[in-house]
Amino acid sequence: MNTVFSRSSRAAAIAVFFLLCAKPAGAQTDYYNTDAGRPLTIEDAYATERYAFELQLAPLRLERTRGGIYQWEIEPELAYGILPRTQIEIGAPFSYRDVGGSRESGLAGIGLSVLHNLNVETRIPALALSGNVLLPVGRLAPDEAVFSAKAIATRTFRWARFHINGEYRFGSEDSLSSSTESARSGSTRWLAGIAVDRTFPLRSMLIGAEVFARQAGIDDSDSEWNAALGIRRQLSPAFNIDAGIGKQLTGDDRSWFVTFGLARAFAVRSLFPGH
Repeated sequence: MNTVFSRSSRAAAIAVFFLLCAKPAGAQTDYYNTDAGRPLTIEDAYATERYAFELQLAPLRLERTRGGIYQWEIEPELAYGILPRTQIEIGAPFSYRDVGGSRESGLAGIGLSVLHNLNVETRIPALALSGNVLLPVGRLAPDEAVFSAKAIATRTFRWARFHINGEYRFGSEDSLSSSTESARSGSTRWLAGIAVDRTFPLRSMLIGAEVFARQAGIDDSDSEWNAALGIRRQLSPAFNIDAGIGKQLTGDDRSWFVTFGLARAFAVRSLFPGH
């Protein structure tokens, strides 16, 4: 498995190379809207444009703990701008774990979420609220539905954007601990953090960094601090690509993780008014 992780690290480096060297996409702005896990855990306060779809084709996360535990997670997602500044989303996380030679894999639930951007950013930050439910579907899913709520703020300056997220998951300790360990669908009770990103409009590119803390589903457990770097690039009017690398700074695991994602934006003409 060390070979697997080494190969994955090289793949992430290659992805970053292509992100930096690919031809600019012109005056596109879809790279500007960051989602949780693409490439950073901390996201911005903006929703998918109304009537637009975004299909996340290959959001991959590979994690290795200090104890030699490996986990892959791939979570295809589809988001739709159903109302002004409002999106709905469905995702299906698939996980693979290798724990001391014992391997398990399967569907880790079905995720449904809604995000609403409360205001356009002016003198005050852009604010958003989101709600999510992870349904107990699949052999690696929680024993019961897990609900979560998140508050998001984004403030833009001439030289950078800042984002603050705070998330809390409701449910019993048993339901959270039965989830697979993941920054997105695992046994986290709460998560809070800040991210900063810098955009390069002429290259349709964004580079960001984040620091966040989270607590596991066991209420008396210590919080864990994490840090990550990420890059996102718009290759064409329809496609975005992103990659990231991060590390858990405190706690028992001290895991490293890499992420990679590819998304396609599109619209269905029949859904527009007047069609």
